[in-house]
Amino acid sequence: MTPMIESFVMHFGEMGSRWGFNRTVGQMYALLVVSDEALSANEIAEALSISRGNVSMGLKELQSWRLVQQFHKPGDRKDYFQSLGSIWDMAQKVLEERRKREVDPTLSLIRDILLDSPANESEEYAQQRLTEIHDLLENVTKWSDELQRMSPDKLSTLMKLGSGVGKVLDIKDKLMNQK
Repeated sequence: MTPMIESFVMHFGEMGSRWGFNRTVGQMYALLVVSDEALSANEIAEALSISRGNVSMGLKELQSWRLVQQFHKPGDRKDYFQSLGSIWDMAQKVLEERRKREVDPTLSLIRDILLDSPANESEEYAQQRLTEIHDLLENVTKWSDELQRMSPDKLSTLMKLGSGVGKVLDIKDKLMNQK
């Protein structure tokens, strides 16, 4: 790995732990994202100085997230791996998997709790707050679903509009404060 690629791979590993997978899996995925050719498990292990078993487990996890593809090269018995899709596809898959693993179980638990009648004022207050959390998570989920149905071009345009909207609102606030 060149120093530039190594810097990115190591950083991505640290960020991966914040996105729902461990540091090594994050490094493996980063390496596959920036590699112009598919890599074998041995090549990944050698590049990252990790065990072949660790690579095998990490690849299984990346496959469960639907982030990598396994294939064979004619005349070669080794399995090769490459990242799937565009960077937009990656972001959407990570968001979708995090939703399945974190948001959906939370919504399910909150729905179950809200079906019960509160036993006292404390539980009544708690249910009011849980209703707010439920509604927020439902709205974020619906918004996320809408975003995932958009093409990358439309998403990019929407994001650019978002930063422009923020600037317009800042200018409006400044003008209102001058009066």
